[in-house]
Amino acid sequence: MLLPIFAAGLNVTWLLLPLIITVSLVYNATRYELPEKILRRSLRMGVYIFAFMGGSMVILYLFS
Repeated sequence: MLLPIFAAGLNVTWLLLPLIITVSLVYNATRYELPEKILRRSLRMGVYIFAFMGGSMVILYLFS
């Protein structure tokens, strides 16, 4: 557990990176058996998720 004094300077968007990695690895591990294919597809999916979230952030920033 993070102490409140350390959590004050923590930006929540840094938590998105481990979430993207975990979701893409678990999703692709349930679909494929070969480790090379799992890693390759996970990397591609991670880039897609990151691009979609980044694009959404830009759009929301422009509307605000």
